[in-house]
Parts: sequence; C-alpha cells; structure tokens
Amino acid sequence: MAKFENLDEYFASLDDTKAATLRRVLDVIATNFPDSSVKLAWNTPQIQIAGKYVFGMSAAKNHLSLAPWSEAAMSTFADRLSAYETTKGLFKVPVDWDVDGALITDLIQARMAELGL
Repeated sequence: MAKFENLDEYFASLDDTKAATLRRVLDVIATNFPDSSVKLAWNTPQIQIAGKYVFGMSAAKNHLSLAPWSEAAMSTFADRLSAYETTKGLFKVPVDWDVDGALITDLIQARMAELGL
C-alpha cells in the first residue's frame, strides 16, 4: 500500500461509495467539533482535538472501521453499537452506511471526557 501524503490522496485510493461515506463522517465531526483537525496517521484519517486522538477511520475491502480510541466509550455505547461488528476499540460499518451522526458525536464526547478535554 502506498503512503498517502494527504487526505485527497487517501480518498482517491477508495471507491466512490467508501470515500463518500467517510467524507460524511468527517463532515459530522467538523460540524460538531469545529476545533478538530484531520491528520493522516498510520496511513489513515485520524481526528485530533487539542493534539489528542479522539477518532479514527479506515476503509477495508467490505466495510469501514471507525474507532473512538477508547475501550471505555465502546463499552459505554455497547447497546447502540450492537448492530455492528465490534472489537474492544472499533466498530465496522457497511461501506454505504447511513452515518449515525449522534453516535459519532457521543463517542467523541466520551473520548474527550476521558481525556479531560
């Protein structure tokens, strides 16, 4: 896999459906957390607030992985995440996911609280 220099390169490497869904996730985050920034780390988009990682995402062949960087947040919202395949630190959504902005926002707020932000 090529190392991406910027977000545009990352999105250009994805099919249109995956790119559009991840862009919608980023739009939700930018709207609800205007102080957030997107950084490519580990060759994937990662969201930072006050220099701390609060959310990450990546595209796989058949799904998108979304990660709040917090096992505690994953546990807190386990009921709302029950429709998705989960691990301790991430959940997998369909590539054409109807973005649940409230869930994304709540996960990031929980991560921020954990970090004292």
